[in-house]
Amino acid sequence: MSGGNLDDLTPDALRRLTEAGVPTPRADLELLIAHVLGVSRGEAAAAVVAGRRVTEEQVGRLTDLVDDRSRRIPLQHLTGLAPFRGLELRVGPGVFVPRPETEQVAQLALDRLAALAPPTPRVIDLGTGSGALAAAIAAEVPDAEVHAVEVSPQAAAWARMNLEPLGVRVHEDDLRTLPQTWDATFDVVVSNPPYIPPGMVPRAPEVRDHDPQTALYGGGEDGLAMPRATIAAARRLLRPGGWFVLEHAEAQAAPLREHLRRHRDLDEVTTHRDLTGRDRATSAVVRTPTTSEPTPVQAPVQASETVGE
Repeated sequence: MSGGNLDDLTPDALRRLTEAGVPTPRADLELLIAHVLGVSRGEAAAAVVAGRRVTEEQVGRLTDLVDDRSRRIPLQHLTGLAPFRGLELRVGPGVFVPRPETEQVAQLALDRLAALAPPTPRVIDLGTGSGALAAAIAAEVPDAEVHAVEVSPQAAAWARMNLEPLGVRVHEDDLRTLPQTWDATFDVVVSNPPYIPPGMVPRAPEVRDHDPQTALYGGGEDGLAMPRATIAAARRLLRPGGWFVLEHAEAQAAPLREHLRRHRDLDEVTTHRDLTGRDRATSAVVRTPTTSEPTPVQAPVQASETVGE
């Protein structure tokens, strides 16, 4: 085999991806071609139209990549990159692939940071995974001091690759047992914790078979064990007046609002909708105590909160 023309190779590749149930076969193929040729997706699409000739080695690489994608290996694992708010994050096996909807959570945090008075706000991303939220904040608010916490050694390794060049400090630790010396030292907490209930196994093979289960399932019958733990950590870490936001499933918005409103030290509990109108994030502010009111007392936490259908 001495190579071939891209316009001759693409029909069969598209057919195989389509038959495998890949949701966006043409876009995926263009990105795979771009990866093999070392060009942008637009340049790859133009190369197909022009019938660009590729080498035998390039044909072999593209064939192997199409084979892998047809087996529903995530596209991001094949290219090694995941786009996020203009960044390209390094990803692969062992780390959750960031989703476009999480970009809205980053925007909420960026909007809050824009309104803060401290010249160097301290921000921490709990359960950072690939580092998407921390990376967006560090890239777009260069004066911020950004930290990221990740318990998984595999995910923490990916996070370091993405975050250390941006000056973010990565801590391989459990968000439930962070040092007491961190208490009341941060201005903003962000998180996309695991929150899927155990009975709601994702249908997409890319998610079900390749994203780490510890990054998907939130624990408890309602999937809210880790979101509640994240909230408890945020309440500890934030200074009075500090703000936190976390992503969650649409059906979990009401239970989380109820959970947050039980705590007298929290204020401004707000549900945020994504671009499709779904309730996908919740934020709150740690109240600043006044001399006329007693120190807030934490209300008891229910063992379980049922998520509505």
